[in-house]
Amino acid sequence: MGTDDLNTLLSVEFEVFGQVQGCFFTKYCKDLALQLGITGWVKNTKMGTIVGKLQGRKAELEHMLDWLSTTGSPGCKIDRCELRNWVYLTRFDYNDFSIRF
Repeated sequence: MGTDDLNTLLSVEFEVFGQVQGCFFTKYCKDLALQLGITGWVKNTKMGTIVGKLQGRKAELEHMLDWLSTTGSPGCKIDRCELRNWVYLTRFDYNDFSIRF
């Protein structure tokens, strides 16, 4: 997203591939999102990946996306993180961040 304004509100969907289930990835993801003021959701898939949607200011999203792509929860092994459906927002669609089942 080519904007330099770190206060721009954005939404993005993600999918994390690797050994990311069974290591509390969704819990750690929710904890970090809440700490950063990011709204949205996260869940495990039947295919062994983690998917979700994030909404927040560009600066906080960059931090979260770096965590999703490189760090993750203790004991996980991230192969890659795919991002799609970037959207500029005027307001958030979610009030909080949740783990879906």
